Amino acid sequence: MRRLAWFLPLAAGALFAAAPEEFPTSAGTLRLTPIQHASLMIQAGGKVLYVDPASGSYEGLPGADYILISHIHGDHMAPAIVDKLRKPGTVILAPRTVAEKVTGSTVISNGESKALGPFLVEAFPAYNLTRGPSAGELFHPRGRDNGYIVTYGGKRFYFSADTEGIPEMRALKNIDVAFVCMNLPYTMTPEEAADAVRAFHPAIVYPYHYRATDLNAFVKPLTGTGIEVRLRDWYAK
Repeated sequence: MRRLAWFLPLAAGALFAAAPEEFPTSAGTLRLTPIQHASLMIQAGGKVLYVDPASGSYEGLPGADYILISHIHGDHMAPAIVDKLRKPGTVILAPRTVAEKVTGSTVISNGESKALGPFLVEAFPAYNLTRGPSAGELFHPRGRDNGYIVTYGGKRFYFSADTEGIPEMRALKNIDVAFVCMNLPYTMTPEEAADAVRAFHPAIVYPYHYRATDLNAFVKPLTGTGIEVRLRDWYAK
């Protein structure tokens, strides 16, 4: 694995460009390419899997064998981009509200799992505890949306999608690499995200979906925990 270690605490604004990351597994190397915001591509076992292909440029990227979509918001679901990436046989997994808008999707709900070629995909809860557009409403209601855990070659990769630091996240076990969201008002503060990460203690964590968030406020509480924090610029021009 290409190790790009951080020395904590970090100077404000210090980011690596969002270049591909490689992870060794028992089934061979998994290559993960950040695209933008919450969108990324995984290549492993001769297959290509996209998570929330909605933001950024897809020019020159390969077609999708598999696509995971977390929920209906436009920074996570973009039917036109899905149509650009899909090819004959592409499998799309998504919650029901997405499947109603993206043709050809297979519904997967919280707690369900499905084998996709060399990957095992688990749909994981993602929801707000308190934040919403108005009293009595939440931006992401419980049970509607999915985060995902993708297992390949014995390594478990967690993609939070849009959520607060819910009890299910805090109770996660044996996560090797986590991608954890933050930004207000829709998800959570960097301090809240760090607190949740401390609870489930992945080996490596990447903040994503952070926009203008102060990432130092995420890094500082994780100093000395043994969790490797990797910062990447998901918004490079």
